[in-house]
Amino acid sequence: MIRFENDYAEGAHKRILNRLVETNEEQTPGYGVDEHCEKARAYIRKACDAENADVHFLVGGTQTNTTIISSILRPHQGAVAAMTGHIAGHETGAIEATGHKVLTLPSDDGKIRAEQVKEIYDAHWNDVTHEHMVQPGLVYISHPTENGTTYSKSELEELSKVCRECDLPLVMDGARMGYGLVSKDSDLSLADIARLCDVFYIGGTKVGALFGEAVVIANDKLKKDFRYFIKQKGGMLAKGRLLGIQFVTLFEDGLYFEISNHAVEMAMMIREAFIEKGYSLRYDSKTNQQFPILPNDVLVKLGEKYSFSFWEKVDEAQSVVRFCTSWATKKENVEMLIDDIKNLKNQCATGVSLKSALL
Repeated sequence: MIRFENDYAEGAHKRILNRLVETNEEQTPGYGVDEHCEKARAYIRKACDAENADVHFLVGGTQTNTTIISSILRPHQGAVAAMTGHIAGHETGAIEATGHKVLTLPSDDGKIRAEQVKEIYDAHWNDVTHEHMVQPGLVYISHPTENGTTYSKSELEELSKVCRECDLPLVMDGARMGYGLVSKDSDLSLADIARLCDVFYIGGTKVGALFGEAVVIANDKLKKDFRYFIKQKGGMLAKGRLLGIQFVTLFEDGLYFEISNHAVEMAMMIREAFIEKGYSLRYDSKTNQQFPILPNDVLVKLGEKYSFSFWEKVDEAQSVVRFCTSWATKKENVEMLIDDIKNLKNQCATGVSLKSALL
C-alpha cells in the first residue's frame, strides 16, 4: 500500500536522525535550556527577522494549540476560528476542555476574513446582554488551512489590522507552515508572519522532524510565564535538546524550505493528473494537500493500491477525498499514481466544476 493519507506517515529526515545519533551521548541541561535549543532559537529568530521574539519548543500540534490558546484567554473568553479550523473539528474538544469555547465562523475555503472578525466582535459588544455570553478573546487561523488554501500578505495584513483594532491576539497554527510558505500562491514570508501575528508556531512533526513544533511569541504582552503554561499542560520535555537538535537541522541551511518544496512539487504533479483526466478539485490548493472529487468506483479502484483520506460526500455517486504528500514522498510513487489516474476507465466526475467548487 502506498500511503497518501497524511504528511506524517514517515519518521524523520535522515539528517535529523544522524544528528540525533551523533549527539546521543552528550550530557546537557534539561527542559529546553541546552545549547542546541538556544542555537535553534537563534536560527528561527533570524529566519523570522524577529530578534526579540521568544521561541519555545513543544512536541505536538494539539498540545501546542492548547497551551498557546489557554495561556492567552481569560476564563470568560473564547477563540474565534473558521468552522473548519483544526481546533474546531480535529482536536477532540481540547480547547473546550480547558474551559474555553471555540467561536466558529462560516468558511468554505478554510480562511476567515477581516470583516468576519469585525462582525463577531461588534455583535458581541453591541449586545446589551454581552456579559452573559462568551467574549471573543483571540483569533485562530492556520497557514495553510485545513483545506490546503493559503493567506495572501494582503489578507493577513487586513486580518492583523482588525485584530489589533479590536485587541484580539492573532494566533497562527503552522503545523504545515513549510508547505504554505513555498506554495506558488503564497506571497507570505516568515518575517511577514512574525510582523502580523502575535503568536504562531512552525510545525516540525509534519515537515521533516520526528516530532516537535516551535512556538514564536512576537507580542511582548504574551511572553510572561509561558514556560509555566508549557509545564502545566504537560509540554515541557525533560530531554528538550531532542527538539532543539531537530530545529537546528531544519533551519541551519534551509532544509525546512527545501523539503517543503519537494512535497508541494509532488502534490502539483498529482493535482495536474486529476485535472487532465477531467476530475474537479474541491479546493484550489497549491500546497501538499489535494482534494479531488471522484466517483465512488474510482475510489474503490485507487484504494486497491493507495491509501488516502475521505473528506466529504458530494452526492450518492461521488465524494471528496484528500491526497497528501510529504517531505519524504517518493517521486516514483507519485509517477505510479499518475499512470493509474491516466488509465482509469471511469467517466469524469460530473456536477461540480473547479470554478463552482470554489464559490
